[in-house]
Amino acid sequence: MRHLPIKSELFVENRAKLKQLLPENSLAILHSNDVLPTNADGTFKVVPNADLFYLTGIEQEESILLLFPDAYEAKNREILFLREPTELMQIWEGQKLTKEEATEVSGVSSIRWLSEFPAVLRDLMISAEQVFLNQNEHRRASNLVETRDDRFVKQCKEQFPLHTYRRLAPMLHALRAEKSELEVELIRHACGITKKGFERLLKFVKPGVTEFEVEAELAHEFIRNRGAFAYTPIIASGKNACGLHYIDNDQVCNDGDLLLLDVASNYANYNSDLTRTIPVNGKFTPRQRDVYNAVLRVMKQSIAGAVVGKSHRDWQYEAQEMINEELLGLGLLTKEEVAKHTRDQPACKKYFMHGLGHSIGIDVHDVALPHVPFAPGWVLTVEPGIYLPDEGFAVRLENDIVVTENGPVDLMGDIPVEADEIEALMAEGK
Repeated sequence: MRHLPIKSELFVENRAKLKQLLPENSLAILHSNDVLPTNADGTFKVVPNADLFYLTGIEQEESILLLFPDAYEAKNREILFLREPTELMQIWEGQKLTKEEATEVSGVSSIRWLSEFPAVLRDLMISAEQVFLNQNEHRRASNLVETRDDRFVKQCKEQFPLHTYRRLAPMLHALRAEKSELEVELIRHACGITKKGFERLLKFVKPGVTEFEVEAELAHEFIRNRGAFAYTPIIASGKNACGLHYIDNDQVCNDGDLLLLDVASNYANYNSDLTRTIPVNGKFTPRQRDVYNAVLRVMKQSIAGAVVGKSHRDWQYEAQEMINEELLGLGLLTKEEVAKHTRDQPACKKYFMHGLGHSIGIDVHDVALPHVPFAPGWVLTVEPGIYLPDEGFAVRLENDIVVTENGPVDLMGDIPVEADEIEALMAEGK
């Protein structure tokens, strides 16, 4: 655990919220993610299951959370099952949680070893009237790889075929969309680490550096601040920036090019998401500056427009209309093309083809119900862009915000973004 300890009250409150949504005499069960193989006997670094972490703060593999709020015995209302730390295991794999440590992290008082799970499960399944099981129901997930949750769904239906099974994911999506103050503070901390990384880059980037050298500077700053890359970094110079998910990061940054940086830090499993576009030589050309300021105006207006009650669909449409006007001013669209603009066929699509933003939290593309309007506590990215492959560059800018009753709060408002500010800070680096 690289990050500092998180107050267990966060996870206690999250479980309490979920319990309030569960019908009477319901049992809910969640599993950790698998340890995924690479090649030979190698494995990827463990990525905590977002839902299990949201409810417990536990990051250890093979963990299971069982919730049965109406259980007759108080000790069975919340149970956390963990691998029992044997001497051999700890020699080869390192420290594992003790029962006392797991309680300190999660706030769950009833901790048991995994060997006890089958017997406890049978006992409580027989007492429960309905069972809530979890699966990855993110709309953009491919679900090609079977998860521990998936296998457990099959196991339950085979062992207990007469039970009524229900989906836990919709409840968790609704809960996770609205971040608590503690969660917002963790995201704000990740944004602070991201700021340090970006400001380091402004003093480093110059003609002749490679994209991977820029990536190395970020890795240094993130790790030394207890963070990590929130996602695979996009460090795209020149025309590379016109590929939305360019991640090769192996080209030279040339004099006169723009460098698009879609890079951000994770902290304590909560993510930030930043995009900046900077001139490699420290100075925007007049054309680059015009496009840059057009995108910046749309970002600022879109941040202001992310208010309680706004639907994501309407927010996106408003941004497209703003981009249309900017493209008119840049000579990239005609008035006739703008007049034909519709929701399904936006005039700006050639130059701005992606979404304006998404929820962010434990997942970079965090879960949120698409038909539900913005509510207090929603944390969103705001990322308009204009892509000009024929001119050999693109501009995208992105900040993270939290929606509140009093209007949006920019969690990255202190990260340099004005063109003059970018140029001045790069000049200092020289």
